[in-house]
Amino acid sequence: MTDSNFAADPASRDVPESLAAEQPDLTWRVLGTLNVFRIFLAAGLLTLYFAGGDELLFGAVHPKLFATTCAIYLVCAIAASYLIRSRRFTPGTQAAAYVAIDIAAIVILMHASGGIASGLGGLLVVFVGGGSLVLPLRFPAFTAAIASLAVLGEQLFAQISGETTSASFPAAGVLGVIIFAIAFAARPLGRRIQASEALAIQRGVDLANLSELNEYIVQHLRESIVVIDADNKVRLINESAENLLGIDKDSRGKPLGALAPGLASFINHWRSDPRKKHSPDFSLTSADNNTRINAHIAPLGTSYAGDGPVLIFIEDASLMNARVQQSKLASLGRLSASIAHEIRNPVGAMSHAGQLLGESENLDGHDKRLTEIIQSHAERVSHIIDNVLQLSRRESGQAEVFALKPWLQDFVNEFTRTQELFEGQLQVVAIEDDFVVRMDTSHLRQILWNLCDNALKYASDQGGIQIELRADRTQRANRPYLEVLDHGRGIPEDMADKIFEPFFTAQSGGTGLGLFISRELCELNGATLVFEPRSEGGSIFRIVFADPQRWESLDR
Repeated sequence: MTDSNFAADPASRDVPESLAAEQPDLTWRVLGTLNVFRIFLAAGLLTLYFAGGDELLFGAVHPKLFATTCAIYLVCAIAASYLIRSRRFTPGTQAAAYVAIDIAAIVILMHASGGIASGLGGLLVVFVGGGSLVLPLRFPAFTAAIASLAVLGEQLFAQISGETTSASFPAAGVLGVIIFAIAFAARPLGRRIQASEALAIQRGVDLANLSELNEYIVQHLRESIVVIDADNKVRLINESAENLLGIDKDSRGKPLGALAPGLASFINHWRSDPRKKHSPDFSLTSADNNTRINAHIAPLGTSYAGDGPVLIFIEDASLMNARVQQSKLASLGRLSASIAHEIRNPVGAMSHAGQLLGESENLDGHDKRLTEIIQSHAERVSHIIDNVLQLSRRESGQAEVFALKPWLQDFVNEFTRTQELFEGQLQVVAIEDDFVVRMDTSHLRQILWNLCDNALKYASDQGGIQIELRADRTQRANRPYLEVLDHGRGIPEDMADKIFEPFFTAQSGGTGLGLFISRELCELNGATLVFEPRSEGGSIFRIVFADPQRWESLDR
């Protein structure tokens, strides 16, 4: 945004069209009021003319001229109302034209009614005085002079044409003086009106610029924000929040529940909880289930009852996790070093002793069973230690852009041979040849191995082993993703939120670290690992890779 986008000079009238059309400034109101009076005056005079019969109150000298002038004057007034409403011309131009029409019409009506004695000439005071409030400061005296000369000219014309033998020039002169006095008296008020108008226009421009600047700042904030009112309707949302929540644009004024049900559900629960925290934090997944989101609620205003407008800060959990990744890795490194020293050596000694004991010829079947238990559990503890050490030793990795389909085909061949699967039990489905992603290939291999290994462990007896790998792009953010779909037993709903926790497992022989390590590796590469149940049975684990636009910024 540059300074050229803002109007700073009120004299230039560089006002946005929407602001000019909606601005209820005093100049237009004065023109409108005078025109209403003009319409009522023309209509009233026409009514008196047609209702007067043989004894006309006005227009007795020239009835047809009077009626014709009133009709034309009424038509002009109606046309003026349209021009004032549409604001096709500037107020100064319209005011000058209307005052000229008023002077001509009033003088003709006055002449048709017997001259100055009819009293119609006094109407010039109203129109010249009202026009002086709107016209530029040079014009009031000019219009007063025109009106005075027109009145005197009408008296002179009436005397020359023989319509009257005693023209009232003194009365005409007095009326001219009054017109001049009103015109000059209206100049200070007109000056104030015009100054107020210029100030109002400048304030309107400043307000429009401030609104535009605020909108620009909000839309380009690094933080994603949503503002909802007391009825949970969206009042403000920036583009970053729309992308994170996976909702369409132009969502202002719509119910939050229709746009982000998970977020709306938490807001409703928070509003109804009498023990609610003032500024709670919580996590959820986006509407397209592709992004983990952290949200922070901040009530607006002085009331903390939770029944008013609310500001919600939203952030991508993967970005937050990336910020704390280094400290987490350092902590895990220290933990793994301690585990390696304190546990691994004793476990190895016990495993070796159990192996030697199992080779003894003096053991019966019961004793050999006990040695097998020692061996199996020692191997399990050793496997847990290996996983923790692997997690702690890993570095940020070397992310690279590569074609996904050929890489997956190599992975499928390796996994199938290692696990001794039949052909077709693990297959790549519907992936384009030019579909590329950015990630550390060793990390992706470990993640997929864990996910496919879990699919084997939890395969159902009815569905058998059937694992599919599919790839596509998210609809809004256009981020590439890879799905691992199985036909297994699935994950119960009450366990879905715990599966990524370390050491949580639903199988007695598992370590509970596979999914935890997989999610950590995803977040290390700017990706996200999410789970959702499969409608026809089984599970879907989706790896949403890093935003392709970030690839470009990283490559520069």
